[in-house]
Amino acid sequence: MKFEEIEILMRKNEILSEQYILPGNFIIVRLDGKGFTKLTKEKLNLEKPFDERFHQAMTATTQHLFTVGFRVLYGYTQSDEISLLIHRDENTFSRKIRKFNSVLAGEASAFFSLQFQQLCVFDCRTIAIPNHDMILDYFCWRQEDSHRNSLSAYCYWTMIKNNFTAKQATAKIEKMSQSDKNELLFQFGINYNNLPLWQKRGVGIYSKVVTKEGFNPLTQMTSQCLRNELYHEKDLPIREDYRLFLKDILKIK
Repeated sequence: MKFEEIEILMRKNEILSEQYILPGNFIIVRLDGKGFTKLTKEKLNLEKPFDERFHQAMTATTQHLFTVGFRVLYGYTQSDEISLLIHRDENTFSRKIRKFNSVLAGEASAFFSLQFQQLCVFDCRTIAIPNHDMILDYFCWRQEDSHRNSLSAYCYWTMIKNNFTAKQATAKIEKMSQSDKNELLFQFGINYNNLPLWQKRGVGIYSKVVTKEGFNPLTQMTSQCLRNELYHEKDLPIREDYRLFLKDILKIK
């Protein structure tokens, strides 16, 4: 078979397997660390249950993904996951799902790996979101997941540090209500309500208009101008207040 005939056949097979996000839909991508439980326990010397360096690396990776060629409206990170809301009119790569997944997973994996000089890998999934209500539902869902996982992680590592085995800690926690978990921590001198909000609610990243002061060398005068900068919100509100916060920054009526 000639090269040209093989190429036509292969390109046809590629096209038949393509999936696209339909026009008019917002795009959300969620990236998760692959094998990060083993990575953080065995290869990285991290503080438990939350490590400031790891948190900063995840935040920096999220910010990096704003710069790789997609119109990202909002980024959210908690634990080892990142969610990005991409503009509904984004047409890069003709909205091919495999391109979104491969480019963003590759960029996140490479950038994060450099932070620790260790091979770190993210997987990625792309989701079509048809309306504003579903956008708000999605991010509230991920924040609630953050809260639940954070509370469980604090309970688990508190018990481990107090001579419980991993099996004992897991068995005890999995049957406890949220109020019981709060009480368990309180018994060990930890008030969960007083812990840093980013550990419980995650971090939001979005573009914010700020006033900058500059110096004009021609006029020898200072002047002010407005610029868009990426802002990290570490004190996110919760539940209905979080929905209002998202409505405000995304200009949803």
